[in-house]
Amino acid sequence: MHAVILAGGRGVRLRPYTTAFPKPLVPIGDEFAIIEIVLRQLKAHGFTSVTIAIGHLGQLIRAYCADGSQWKLSIEYWPEDVPLGTMGPVVSNLDSLPEHFLVMNGDVLTDLDYRAVLTGHMDSDAPLTVAAYDRVVKIDFGVLGIGGPNEDRIVEFREKPVEHFSVSMGVYAASRETLRNYPAGEPLGFDELVLDLMKAGTPPRVHRFDGYWLDIGRPDDYDQANEDWATLRDRLLPNS
Repeated sequence: MHAVILAGGRGVRLRPYTTAFPKPLVPIGDEFAIIEIVLRQLKAHGFTSVTIAIGHLGQLIRAYCADGSQWKLSIEYWPEDVPLGTMGPVVSNLDSLPEHFLVMNGDVLTDLDYRAVLTGHMDSDAPLTVAAYDRVVKIDFGVLGIGGPNEDRIVEFREKPVEHFSVSMGVYAASRETLRNYPAGEPLGFDELVLDLMKAGTPPRVHRFDGYWLDIGRPDDYDQANEDWATLRDRLLPNS
């Protein structure tokens, strides 16, 4: 049970919180860094080893997490001198990974069962499994559909519609063979991988989830996470 945590980004959208700290180290509830919550959850779900891909301010993440022994995990690091996207670091270190493994962002706050994502993937014939969450987006404006011969007429109107989307949670289960033909050392985004798999007629599998999930990407999300922490702490850290 191995997980790769992607923690090399600059966290631009979360500034000023990330001016001096990498995003995975910002505190939740004045108690734990986000990445510590993730590591504790992985351990609780049966994972024994973790690799952390680090880049921007990576030395701080390495100092905080060390070898993982404080959480009874084995942690190693992939330093990233040049940004390689979501899957690029994995491709560059593919031979150091087991046949099936978890890949996730280091800034996800959720009570998703990581074990279920990985074991579900292993039991399937899918090349990639994507944890998916239903997101409701409320549009605060009247939305116009514009058309006509001169593209200057309103042909549709919806007042403050509510849109429903299935979105990626930033948690994936992958197999080495899925990534084997990509060149090491070159950027590879999650979007490119998904489109390639769809084009090849081998679409990724979806692991649907309807629990708690926040991608701590913006100040509003971070504030929401801290507001939720007091009531969700035991749910997010059931063994603490």
